[in-house]
Amino acid sequence: MLERIRLFSGNANRPLAERICQKLGVSLGKAHVTTFSDGETRVEIDENVRGMDVFIIQSTCSPVNVTLMELLIMIDAMKRASADRITAVIPYYGYARQDRKVAPRAPISAKLVADLLTTAGANRILSMDLHAGQIQGFFNIPVDNLFATPVLLDYMKRNYNDNVVIVSPDTGGVERARAFGSRLGASLAIIDKRREGPNDAQVMNIVGQVEGKKVIILDDMIDTAGTVVRAAKALMEQGALEVSVCCTHPVLSGPAIDRLESSELKEVIVTDTIPLHERALACQRIKVLSVAVLLSEAVRRIYYNDSVSSLFI
Repeated sequence: MLERIRLFSGNANRPLAERICQKLGVSLGKAHVTTFSDGETRVEIDENVRGMDVFIIQSTCSPVNVTLMELLIMIDAMKRASADRITAVIPYYGYARQDRKVAPRAPISAKLVADLLTTAGANRILSMDLHAGQIQGFFNIPVDNLFATPVLLDYMKRNYNDNVVIVSPDTGGVERARAFGSRLGASLAIIDKRREGPNDAQVMNIVGQVEGKKVIILDDMIDTAGTVVRAAKALMEQGALEVSVCCTHPVLSGPAIDRLESSELKEVIVTDTIPLHERALACQRIKVLSVAVLLSEAVRRIYYNDSVSSLFI
């Protein structure tokens, strides 16, 4: 049934690509993505893609510039090999936090990446939990922004089913936290924080009732873990019974693992949009859920021109 589909992967998250292929019942496309001795990216596509519906699975995670360049060159290779349609499947969209001018003479890097992907030859983008919804408007091609909510909710309903409050770590995530909480039957609280600089957030105040509650901090990503660790401490000081954190993208850069291991967090629930490095895999507090089923179903629906949004109704 999927005779005209071809799935390929760069080096960013091959295990996720293999799981998606397994769910679809197809084999991962043959491609070699390596580097020349001077560091330039080298791509060889070892099978025919002429007239095919091609999906390239590549999170633009660390090392961000390398994985992004792999994706761009793979798209260009598919275009020049006469693929019928090229969909860039980007579970984690790097540079998403640079979505607006925050200071004079600052770039909007998320828009630049969108232009690069379009110019390279992508016909469609499939991503997950974009940091800012307006990034979809940076493209002049169709964008499907999936939500990891079904995967996270299933785990939460089995393990956190009573006396729960969902906490948004900032005002920008209130809508996400409210929707998540309503499906879980949980109340809502908000952390008012002030960011002094990049990767430096100070917790200021907690709006809502958390005393005597099981608290789940909900965010789209954890980078250096400074925000969630300070939030967990503040929530425990306000009388929370326990604090866990739930996010889609485990960036976990810099001192993140050290902070998580020494924090008051009970559990850190993440998905496999970004592969965990060795120290993160060894961290007992981290629980990884796979979004392969969700992404494979979205790929199948795009191939058959079915509705993707109905996945979340």
